[in-house]
Amino acid sequence: LIHFYKRLKQKVRRNMTGEPPPVPNGVDLYQVFVQQHKLQLETAGVPAHFWPTLFQKLTKGIFDAGLGFSLLSVEYGEGEWQPGAPRWQVQAQVDIKSTDGEHIYLIDHAWTFKTEEARNNLKNIPGLADRMGQLMDIENFDTMAEEERISEIMETKWKYSQPYSIASADNPEERQPVWYVMDEFGSRIQHSNEPNFRTVPFLFMGDGLGYSLLFPVTDVVEGEEVTRDFVECPEAADEKVRECLLAAWFPCDLTGESYGQTEPATQFFSTGRNEETLPDSEAKIIPLPKDRKIKVYAEYEFIRSNLNDPRYEITESMADADILWLASHFKDFTNFSRECADKRINQFPFENVITIKDLLCVVSRRMGKDGGNGPEWLPLTFNLKTELKEFLSCYQANEREGRDNHWIVKPWNLARALDTQVSNNLAHILRLPFSGPKIAQKYLHNPVLFHRSEIGRVKFDIRYIILLQSVKPLKVYAYNRFWLRFANIEFDLTELDVYEKHFTVMNYIPTNLKQMYCKEFTEKFEEQNPDFKWSEVQDSIFRMIKGVFEGATQKEPPAGIGNCPQAGAMYATDLMLTWSDDGGEKRMIPQMLEFNWMPDCERACQYYPEFFNNVFNTLFLDDTDGQNVTLL
Repeated sequence: LIHFYKRLKQKVRRNMTGEPPPVPNGVDLYQVFVQQHKLQLETAGVPAHFWPTLFQKLTKGIFDAGLGFSLLSVEYGEGEWQPGAPRWQVQAQVDIKSTDGEHIYLIDHAWTFKTEEARNNLKNIPGLADRMGQLMDIENFDTMAEEERISEIMETKWKYSQPYSIASADNPEERQPVWYVMDEFGSRIQHSNEPNFRTVPFLFMGDGLGYSLLFPVTDVVEGEEVTRDFVECPEAADEKVRECLLAAWFPCDLTGESYGQTEPATQFFSTGRNEETLPDSEAKIIPLPKDRKIKVYAEYEFIRSNLNDPRYEITESMADADILWLASHFKDFTNFSRECADKRINQFPFENVITIKDLLCVVSRRMGKDGGNGPEWLPLTFNLKTELKEFLSCYQANEREGRDNHWIVKPWNLARALDTQVSNNLAHILRLPFSGPKIAQKYLHNPVLFHRSEIGRVKFDIRYIILLQSVKPLKVYAYNRFWLRFANIEFDLTELDVYEKHFTVMNYIPTNLKQMYCKEFTEKFEEQNPDFKWSEVQDSIFRMIKGVFEGATQKEPPAGIGNCPQAGAMYATDLMLTWSDDGGEKRMIPQMLEFNWMPDCERACQYYPEFFNNVFNTLFLDDTDGQNVTLL
């Protein structure tokens, strides 16, 4: 049924978009198949001798795994089954040679979902919840009420789910991971660290559907168990990392291990990043002109339409411009300082140490105590690629000692809460890095809430615009006016997948967007929290932001922001407030969440038409009087 609707949707989409019709007769269809799928097959590591059989099975819809394999239930006596022990076993019914191109098999996907849609899928697709409950062997499933069934599936599904994404998609939204659960056969192939088969996802352009491909990597004899590697990835070559990743299924005790964090080597800051250079320290920088208007080339429409201070004029020529405000990352600061000494630019070398989440946490930790996990304004954060062992140790320590264990798992380099999830489920958290590199950050389980009369007490976050004028000496300003973002559902620690309860970014989805000027907010904030003055709370926020930049400039590039006399940069920082839980005097503590480069400033210009005049005057003219900024 699911495949029928997918095919119908694909047919309609082709008719609407004008995609080319099927290949005409006389054309070698196998060669067309190879041309369309070669890169995908090679990237997935599917040997070429399987491709002809794969083509035949895909085009003819042949699902013949039942001819080569049998599925056996593993029986246990009362009390014998232990977590991680298999309930099923797949066995080969025939001898299988890994060199025999006939032995590649299609596995259907029983459920394909995006994480934010999974709960509604289970509620609204007839039969899906029943099928998943049986496939996942959820105990006492038939006796549960509907909501309990759905909650159990939502928790259990991560042990059965694999991701894929469309890397060639046009925008980040379309590149978000899609998760799938293989059918009853595929989901019951058990794990081995030395598997004899592989399963890989495959998107067939012929029907637009996703499948899993099962093929042997070693020879298998009749009656031998069929296995695959649950954690197939380069990082799993490390024995300890493999053990941690497998903790999603198999118990792994790291409670005796330390989860203290140390700063990584300098190489960490440049590995996998685009090469970047520093300005020539001998270059003679030419001051901006004072005898004419300063020409601004801006690749951002709201600067072109709102920068109206008479000291500036907009130009469409980069060559004529005095100030370049670019929308893409600039890396060649050496040649810029030598060849464009009369120009200014809207970014600093190696500023990614604050705009990429894993690096932001590293430089912020410098402001904490030695050997600790950072200052109190930084939520405890682990890089799930380089600090997986430490995360698992911390998670298990929290569990053992009864501390809150909710975490928010974020991609390193995406904003707007894309591919970001909240969970206290270890299997869920450990599966998420397979859809791309992630950090796990302690979720604020006791945040300061804002009372919305029509809803109740909801989460909110605060966005400040931050202006970095200089690195040496450090001069950083906060724009005095800030922006609020509110959740739309009253906060509690249930239904962690419900976006409008646990997230605040509402301006990119079709829903109610609560807006409020900062003046109105501060008045209501003090009404709701009579023991706290907003001015004092803001002072602590500004100290935190200054601390980020002190940490980020403490070391030379690539481990810190580089000095550049020609640069002036604008960032947006998002933060929340949480209540102290140290048992002492009740305190509000600001919590640093992220820094964004090239933030969306449409609302800033709507609220405050002079916004970009203030920004440019502060960054490039060192004119801060009356510009609504505070030196940190």
